[in-house]
Amino acid sequence: SDVAMGESEVTPRTVTSSECLWNIMRLTLDEALAVGSQLEIAAINGTDIIPLSPTLAAQCGYSMDSDPWGTQKSLCPCWADETFNLGLRIQMYGDGLSKKVQHDVTETCSYSRWASREILCDRNYMEVSTLMVTPEVPVTMDGQKVQETWQDAIPDAVAPNSIWKMTFHTPDSKVMVLKDAHRAGYGAMTTPTRLVLRSPYNMPETYAEEVAGVPMEVFSVSTYYKQVRRLAIIVSAAACPTGGLVFTDEVITWYVPRRIPPLISSAFKILETHMGINGQRLDKTMMAIRRYKLSITESHVVIELPVGSPDGYYKSHAPDYSYHITYTVEPMLELLWRAEDTRADTRYKVLFPITTPLMPRPPHVTEIPEQKVFNVLLGTFLHDVSLLNITFTTGVLTVTECNARGFDFQEHRFANSSKTFSLQVPFSDEVVLKHNPNPLTTVYFLPLVFGLLILPEQIPFPHPAELEASLEDVVLPTTTGFCDQDNFYISVKYGSQGDNFQIMMLHAGSWRELDTELYSLTDNNTHVSIVVPYTAPDTVFETVQSDSIRARVDLLLLETPNMWQLNDLSLACYFPLTMTECYPNGTVTALAVKVESVRNLNPKYLTLSDQSCKPVFSNDRFAFFSFSLNSCGTTRTFFDNVMAYENEIAMHHSMGKHQSRKGLINPDYRHTVSCYYLVNDTETMAFRTRPRNSDPKADPGVGQLVVQMRLAQEVSYDLFYQTEDYPVVKYLQQPLYFEVELMWSTDPRIALVLENCWATLHEDRTTLPSWDLIVKRCENLDDRYIVFHPVVADARIHIPAHVKRFSVKMFTFTTDETVLKEQIFVHCDADLCDTTKPDGICSGQCASPLGTQSRRAADISQHQISSGPILLSDSSNFV
Repeated sequence: SDVAMGESEVTPRTVTSSECLWNIMRLTLDEALAVGSQLEIAAINGTDIIPLSPTLAAQCGYSMDSDPWGTQKSLCPCWADETFNLGLRIQMYGDGLSKKVQHDVTETCSYSRWASREILCDRNYMEVSTLMVTPEVPVTMDGQKVQETWQDAIPDAVAPNSIWKMTFHTPDSKVMVLKDAHRAGYGAMTTPTRLVLRSPYNMPETYAEEVAGVPMEVFSVSTYYKQVRRLAIIVSAAACPTGGLVFTDEVITWYVPRRIPPLISSAFKILETHMGINGQRLDKTMMAIRRYKLSITESHVVIELPVGSPDGYYKSHAPDYSYHITYTVEPMLELLWRAEDTRADTRYKVLFPITTPLMPRPPHVTEIPEQKVFNVLLGTFLHDVSLLNITFTTGVLTVTECNARGFDFQEHRFANSSKTFSLQVPFSDEVVLKHNPNPLTTVYFLPLVFGLLILPEQIPFPHPAELEASLEDVVLPTTTGFCDQDNFYISVKYGSQGDNFQIMMLHAGSWRELDTELYSLTDNNTHVSIVVPYTAPDTVFETVQSDSIRARVDLLLLETPNMWQLNDLSLACYFPLTMTECYPNGTVTALAVKVESVRNLNPKYLTLSDQSCKPVFSNDRFAFFSFSLNSCGTTRTFFDNVMAYENEIAMHHSMGKHQSRKGLINPDYRHTVSCYYLVNDTETMAFRTRPRNSDPKADPGVGQLVVQMRLAQEVSYDLFYQTEDYPVVKYLQQPLYFEVELMWSTDPRIALVLENCWATLHEDRTTLPSWDLIVKRCENLDDRYIVFHPVVADARIHIPAHVKRFSVKMFTFTTDETVLKEQIFVHCDADLCDTTKPDGICSGQCASPLGTQSRRAADISQHQISSGPILLSDSSNFV
């Protein structure tokens, strides 16, 4: 074939392709130029340029189709017997074109295998071409009748070898002259050997008929053709299928009746069957590759086409904003049969564009697991779908804006021309909603709407999606703590949810919110630090010992409004606290503490054994007592050089109006207070409070009975030498006045007795030589200068039994009349005894000169005291 390009208004380029397909010619226009442009096609008939409207195209045998992307396909029939020349002028203007583009295309095609009858069912028209009898060879053919008396019926204006009139069978008859038939949209023409008739579909003079279950449209007409010497009446018919399709998701099955009664009146034989695509025959090899099937049954010719064959195309649709697709393909069926009675052949060709019904293809949103990211895959779509934007809870973002925000949007294309879209959204972005169904789990929720667009029609449709991921990724807040001597120090480290909790403190058995005004708080956005004094209202005391108390603080992290307990802390420490103090002057202070085991205790109602002795101070947790050892029902016991005092702090219930008077109810709380007076020693014993009816345990206090010996300046014993006055200097034979006193005691039941006194040269009381001054509570009979002095009560001395006085004259030690050292030290052993037992040593100083009094360990306590040095004056005379 030869194609000649005409002149155009812009630089010519090859934008078309053409080919001869048996008795038709196909012209294809490049989509790159056609898409988005307005297209005009005109037929070139010699010097005439005839614009082809849709009506005129069907009337003249032109059909035009395009896919959604602009590829134009035109089919043109032949108008000659064996060789035909066709010319088309194509003009394009509009989008993407600065000027109008014009192309003139001519094509010469030949077709020599004419059958007696050629029937063509094209996209927009039906055509039947019938072989006519020539005037020189009269032959009677099927469908032709010769009228002998025609001269009088034909108007003079009808020229020989032309059509006079046409009778349409609908099936009723309707007559039109040629001019009226053309005006009605029908095509009718003759060549020297053939009559060609065309009818668009759905014309008033066509009718529908169902053949073997297949709907057909029938065009039947009798044409009156004026020849030179006769009038030929040619009966022509075309019947084209308008249905016969069965669809599945995989296969399109097209049924065409094997016998078509409007076309076949007698027995016939099918000589050829061909299948093609887009007007082009396919051989068996190509059909096998494409998986096309052509078969003949008793009643039908059947063509099967797989959905998705590369000879067709898919298209996207969005009815009611729901994604669907269709598949379009244009198969061709060509049959050649022969009537057995007339031996006339009929070539029957059907070009049948098929579009499947809408097939729903709801896009799938696939979530690809990835740590802390919604990795979304949306698809699958056809290549004509584009993603325009995405609507999040915070607003609409274009694809460009999504990528700028770090959402990593991508389009993925595949070999079969389908595509998917992927999107990554971090869980941390504000477009992701979050909630916690339980303390450890976070549910991440991403609602979004994909804004999609179908091209080239620019049809928008949305696709909503909701993505959800559940992770046990919550890091709970943690609590730690430590103590010093006064406070609890608690640190709360925030978890992954930040400060989404309230700090609760256990108070009186129930939880309450932390009082930020009561405690010192420091918050640095990652930790909160709390300082709680161990005596704070929100602490509890577990146990007490004589020198410490075990306190506890209970803390709870509570998430609201779900009331989830995220974490807790129970911190217990020992804090230094003296429970009992025993003073040398006989005064005792005792602290009673409300511990956890006696929650109902009110300390202010505690008393000593003598219930009139109440706390000098109390609050809801402490009771403080101060009393002397000779009061409040205190008892005393002697054992092993130890004098023990005991009292009891307890809760004594007042008897109610109806209470039995047989005895008091056992106290809810008992606390034994003990003081042990030791000789220059200290002993600590523990105590513990127990709930009601438990055995009490002593809480001994600690104290010392202090005995001191002093040297008076004169016999009045008003002035004494102080520590800084030593060594004291005395003359030989000058009196030395010693006083031994029990200090700070107010107990009149105690008496002080000097057991032994002696002098040494050195401070060590055990060294030799030594000289006895008092022996077994009496003066040394070998020293006539030792004198006991009486003691009477005065402003300084309240209990004379606590004081002993004696004097001795200054002396020195000699050996062979040589002074060994001009100094002396005086030492004494002092006993403390119980005056309530007069038969003991407390009967008086030197009450039995023979020293026969018995000593009972339970009644006495002995103290050792010393004084010195006392120096002998150099100016004194030794005698």
